[in-house]
Amino acid sequence: MRLQNTHTTKDIISLFLKGLAMGGANKIPGVSGGVVAFVTGFYEELIFSFKRMNTNAIKLLIHGRFKSFFQYTNARFLFILFSGSIFSYFTVSRLLDFLLRNYELFVWSFFFGLILGSIYYIAKGCEKFSSKNFIALGIGIALGIGISLLPPAKENTNLSFVFLCGIIGVSGMTIPGLSGSFILILLGNYVLLLVDSVNILSKTLTDIFSGDFTFIHDVKRIKYLKILGSFSAGSAFGLVVTSHILGYIIKRWHSIVTAIILGFITGSLGNVWPWKEKIFQMQNNQFITDIQGNKILINYQRYLPELSNSNTWYAIGFIIIGFLLLVLMEYYGRENRSAL
Repeated sequence: MRLQNTHTTKDIISLFLKGLAMGGANKIPGVSGGVVAFVTGFYEELIFSFKRMNTNAIKLLIHGRFKSFFQYTNARFLFILFSGSIFSYFTVSRLLDFLLRNYELFVWSFFFGLILGSIYYIAKGCEKFSSKNFIALGIGIALGIGISLLPPAKENTNLSFVFLCGIIGVSGMTIPGLSGSFILILLGNYVLLLVDSVNILSKTLTDIFSGDFTFIHDVKRIKYLKILGSFSAGSAFGLVVTSHILGYIIKRWHSIVTAIILGFITGSLGNVWPWKEKIFQMQNNQFITDIQGNKILINYQRYLPELSNSNTWYAIGFIIIGFLLLVLMEYYGRENRSAL
């Protein structure tokens, strides 16, 4: 496996931008950051780097061999990538929030085109399909469709369940086509973990930097911080465990795994279908809201577009733009590789 070059400024900026894209994708229900990693060419290195978070890495830290630790864990690559992902929360993610509020149909259309482009990209890179690969493709499609049709559960604040949510939710980063945000919606904890708890953390950090520590006496605030801590611990645990499992199976059954990923992304297309209406959580014929007063999304009702509507054709245009963007990225990446 060839590692990403992170020595020149151009390489660092390129990897940082990939982190931006992955971070933005991970936040949107139905879109997988793993697809970004797969298509932009750093998926296997990401899995490889997570696999290095093991007992050997811990021993290097204990013995103070920090330089060896950073080299062994590919920490430079991870630091640049996750710097981009974290920065995206304050930039790209905020922009996406604005666009989704004001141009939702066109945003989903663009993402639908990107996913179609990623399917084309992955299929083009597949080896000649054997009967085993076709079976794997079918399994992937069935899994993708099955998950997209699951009914959402109710919110659960139990810390053990929240830890499990962290393990499962981080899958969007390690498994292309599986949206961690959408999984959290199905588990009933999307608002709790990615909206309410994050808002509480942001407010807490603001208080800390301003020298206000009165929040330690706020029972509700501490409860949310515990929830976020449990979710973060589960995510870290999930990254390490799933990366070891994925690293093992990718090494031994690369073509079959690629076929399953291709099928899974194809089966998950319904998650990003542009023409859909939001279904919000209700109780006693009234909408339930989060701590900021926003209605809680639990699923979507999909429908076929009206071809007589001009917005439908604009949306189709954005689908084409998204698809062509992925094709051009693939072409650019191939040209760069051939030039080396």
